[in-house]
Order: sequence, then C-alpha cells, then structure tokens
Amino acid sequence: MRRTDREIKDFDEIVKVIEKCDVCRLAFHDGEYSYIVPLNFGMQIEDGKIVLYFHGATEGKKYELIANNNKAGFEMDCSHRLVLDSEKRNCTMEYESVIGRGIVEILPEEEKENALNILMKHYNSENFAYDKAPIPVTNVFKLTVEECTGKRRMKKVKQ
Repeated sequence: MRRTDREIKDFDEIVKVIEKCDVCRLAFHDGEYSYIVPLNFGMQIEDGKIVLYFHGATEGKKYELIANNNKAGFEMDCSHRLVLDSEKRNCTMEYESVIGRGIVEILPEEEKENALNILMKHYNSENFAYDKAPIPVTNVFKLTVEECTGKRRMKKVKQ
C-alpha cells in the first residue's frame, strides 16, 4: 500500500468498516478481463476469519466463473464525503475501504437459511419474517477471506 499512513491494520477496525458497508463488489477471473459484480452481503467471523455471504439466482455468469476458478477478489467502501478547501483551492474525498481476496464456496441446501439470516442481520433486518419458499431456488455462497487490507482517509480536524 502506497499510503501506509492511511492503512487500517487492526482486524477489529477492518471489521467495523465492513459493518458500515452495504455493497460488496466481487471480482472473478474471466479470461483476459475481470468480471466484477456488486452484491448485497452479510458477514460473520468464523475461526478468526472474515466470511462474507451472498445470494443470487441459481444460474448466471458468476457461477460459471466460480466453477472454473473459485478464487475471487473483493472491494467495499463507505463513509464518502467530499471535502472542499477554499483557502487552498483544492478538494479531496473522505472514505473507508476494504479490499481482499478469498475462496468462494456454493453452500449446500442445509446451510442456506442460516447464511440468509446473516445477510438479513447485516442490514439490521434479522427479525423480518421473510418468505422461505424461494430458498430452494436461490444460490447462497460464501467467500472466506484469506487476506485483506483496510484504508481510511478522513479530514483532520483543526484544533
């Protein structure tokens, strides 16, 4: 990371950034180019590792790519705010972000409902009684994070 002064190294701080994000972009290998898809997600810490959960239709390009190579990159960001400095006549952007990579696994039927509950919890809707009838025709998958880094740019408050 070029700007090590902005790096978030503490695991718990990285988790806090993830908790603030509402979209995770997954990048899959697709020959010469990457295939990136934005997804809603849920997060859980399992055996000291970050595990991200996703859902979608039962077929499509991402599943073809996962079948060919289940390694994926991810990115998420939040806390965006444009900061204008009239005195210096410049601007910058505040943000927090997490990027990383991991292994994707399609979940078996018996694990889907729990994973969907983790997704609902991420959006503070864990008590919503959603219709469970579509679960058998929904793919649910997880990405177990092998490595990740966090980055934060927040304007320093003048004392």
